[in-house]
Amino acid sequence: MILHLLHRTTFAYAGTARDSFNEARLRPIDDSLQTCRSFQLRITPANTPREYRDFYGNAVHYFDIAAPHRKLVIEAQSEIETVPDHARPAVPEVAFAELATFPERDLYLEFLGPSHYVPEDVALWREAKIALGDGRTTVFADAVRLGRHVFTKFTYKPHSTGVHTKAPDALKLKMGVCQDFAHVMLGLCRQSGIPARYVSGYFFNIRRRPGEVEASHAWVEVMVPGHGWVAYDPTHDRVADERYVKIATGRDYADIRPVSGTYKGAPTRSLKVEVAVREAGAAVSAC
Repeated sequence: MILHLLHRTTFAYAGTARDSFNEARLRPIDDSLQTCRSFQLRITPANTPREYRDFYGNAVHYFDIAAPHRKLVIEAQSEIETVPDHARPAVPEVAFAELATFPERDLYLEFLGPSHYVPEDVALWREAKIALGDGRTTVFADAVRLGRHVFTKFTYKPHSTGVHTKAPDALKLKMGVCQDFAHVMLGLCRQSGIPARYVSGYFFNIRRRPGEVEASHAWVEVMVPGHGWVAYDPTHDRVADERYVKIATGRDYADIRPVSGTYKGAPTRSLKVEVAVREAGAAVSAC
């Protein structure tokens, strides 16, 4: 499947801003399941961003604007080719016990421990025990059970949480958006001994649920020994397929913020984020 992506972030200021420094994680990843065929990043006021790879291998574009400005627009357009579902390798059945002994275990310890949005919390441990109450099976089957538990017990409700909501708080509310679903699943997996990481990206969804606007998406990948990372989406209760485009990975949202930065001057008057995901042949516009 070939998908076209548009992601536009617009900051409008109540006056002028200056000495602005920003980072953007908006370029899709190249891996065994997707290829970024093209990527363009446009900045207004005009600027030429530079690039580096962060600790997790994500592409990070950074730029600074010293001159006074009243608006900042960051627009990324991409074309991605994803591997068809029928060509994707099957996930092997690996017994949970093998997680304790597989040779590369030490490489994934940071995806087993606490992180900013997914701290150690006894409530997450208890919830994981409830979800896996009938015993352990295989690594990915257990991860799916944990993700499906989140999908079943949680209500998708925009504006019920905020960008700073952490997994234990979302667990108490039993509601939220994709970021919250992913953070809670991360907590349940890690408390169950399954290395898990946060994925940011997009989902080509032509049947959005009521109240669900077109936006960036988030899901979870778990490590299956001898196979690698495998993705599951607790918001939609499905294994990630050819409709998913991966942008960045990390321990949680704190590691993969699409746009972040600092500036001096007037306060931000408004922030608008527009996203459009279209199959090849359809026009891409968020306006």
